[in-house]
Amino acid sequence: GAYVLQVKATDADDPTYGNSARVVYSILQGQPYFSIDPKTGVIRTALPNMDREVKEQYQVLIQAKDMGGQLGGLAGTTTVNITLTDVNDNPPRFPKSIFHLKVPESSHVGSAIGRIRAVDPDFGKNAEIEYNIVPGDGGNLFDITTDENTQEGVIKLKKPLDFETKKAYTFKVEASNLHLDHRFHSVGPFKDTATVKINVLDMDEPPVFSKPVYTMEVYEDTPVGTIIGAVTAQDLDAGSSSVRYFIDWKNDVDSYFTIDATEGTIATNELLDRESTAQYNFSIIASKVSNPLLTSKVNVIINVLDVNEFPPEISVPYETSVCENAKPGQVIQTVTAADKDLSPAGQRFSFRLSAEASNKPNFTVHDYRNNTAGIETRRNGYSRRQQELYFLPLVIEDSSYPVQSSTNTMTIRVCRCDSDGTILSCNVEAIFLPVGLSTGALIAILLCIVILLVIVVLYVALRRQKKKDTLMTSKEDIRDNVIHYDDEGGGEEDTQAFDIGALRNPKVIEDNKIRRDIKPDTLRFPRQRPPVEDNADIRDFINQRLQENDVDPTAPPYDSLATYVYEGNGSVAESLSSIDSLTTEADQDYDYLSDWGPRFKILADMFGEEES
Repeated sequence: GAYVLQVKATDADDPTYGNSARVVYSILQGQPYFSIDPKTGVIRTALPNMDREVKEQYQVLIQAKDMGGQLGGLAGTTTVNITLTDVNDNPPRFPKSIFHLKVPESSHVGSAIGRIRAVDPDFGKNAEIEYNIVPGDGGNLFDITTDENTQEGVIKLKKPLDFETKKAYTFKVEASNLHLDHRFHSVGPFKDTATVKINVLDMDEPPVFSKPVYTMEVYEDTPVGTIIGAVTAQDLDAGSSSVRYFIDWKNDVDSYFTIDATEGTIATNELLDRESTAQYNFSIIASKVSNPLLTSKVNVIINVLDVNEFPPEISVPYETSVCENAKPGQVIQTVTAADKDLSPAGQRFSFRLSAEASNKPNFTVHDYRNNTAGIETRRNGYSRRQQELYFLPLVIEDSSYPVQSSTNTMTIRVCRCDSDGTILSCNVEAIFLPVGLSTGALIAILLCIVILLVIVVLYVALRRQKKKDTLMTSKEDIRDNVIHYDDEGGGEEDTQAFDIGALRNPKVIEDNKIRRDIKPDTLRFPRQRPPVEDNADIRDFINQRLQENDVDPTAPPYDSLATYVYEGNGSVAESLSSIDSLTTEADQDYDYLSDWGPRFKILADMFGEEES
């Protein structure tokens, strides 16, 4: 009796004239599924439970006849196509109760390993199905989603499979409708379940390490070659194969360690220094001997443990001060310590005075037991005049094994302070501060003084150098034209290749020059020297000496040094040589030496005595 639609026919006859325009409706085709009201033309369902899944399309032939449907009336027909709309009156159903799947153990996580499908005869959104894995054994390694196009359940791998660990998994999958119609709740639950059995296929897979990460510790003073740990990987396949290990080198730091290819033991390859590198992080690769392409990798972390090798020291080189009017027990400085071995938070430092300083009544150390200490005064008042500086030896020890300690000397300067303890002056600054000179002004004054001293020293040095040059020039003038010649054997180069011009010094030839270095007894006119006409006399002199040495059987060896002195033709002393001076015994007149002044008096007296 459900309303479907209403049809209506029209008649052109006059409705006021008899029954000519009165129309009656009837169904010629479409029964027993539908019925029609003869007067109104309303079509209704004739059966209570029509099923779209059985038949969806219907054609109904409707007749309209005038004259009230009596014999002789005129009739017209029309066809009505009726389609049944779907309602969610059917639950999803699996076509079979068990689904079997085979999955390789090497399948990647997230990959689809199989599909299952439940059938729902409904249409459209009423046929949409949601799949879920029923909680239980074996289902936690898998996941299932719905393919919107095919309404299939896609089973995916959520965790890795291992044939050696478990070869088969069994779990249940539930399929249910997403959109339910409350009018059909009484029909029953709109869901169905099926069992899924998955068999894991054995595959040749890489070795498996026993740990995901290996952490090891080693002391920084460990000798080279010491084994510090080992890694282990196994081939879990049925026909197990041997495993080889090697380090995955990525930088030079990885070379600090080596690994035994067979045993997997890790040893030090170089000396370690925690202060340089406190932790090493590298990878170990394991491969199967039967198939080297199958490899696995694991991370290794090596922590370098500290060896107490450095003593603690004062954090900064402290220099503090104390007021002259200081009271006993007054803290003048708080000191802290640092250790290169570990951070201060990881050690405990203790402070004390050295043995020789602990008995002195000047200062003491108060250890606060929190890695700090205070320097305190032990007496009432200090005097800069008596002692300006105090040196306090402070001993600091750490708490590691073996215990390391160091002695740090603190400099304490006595200063003048006001009644509130504010420093007014210390040591040298006290002399200049009343005058109003700052430290910068003092430095500028000292710099000016140094510059003046440098200028004076340079001026005096230049004056002395000038006087010395004048005296040397006068002495060279006295030498006149004395020439030195060195002969080392009279070879061809020495006898023929010399330059005669280089044997003379024309600067010392000055005529009519009066000597100013001695005071003359009587007025003397300078001795006139004949001018040197040319260099022929010097050339003859040298050639003569060379010839004498060439023929002399008693001449010195070839590489001996022979000295000749040539005074010129006008010289009273004439020429001397190392040979003639030894062999010539002719009498000489040395009276002219007395004319050379006081400087040659001793020489004149010596030769004068020989003549007498």
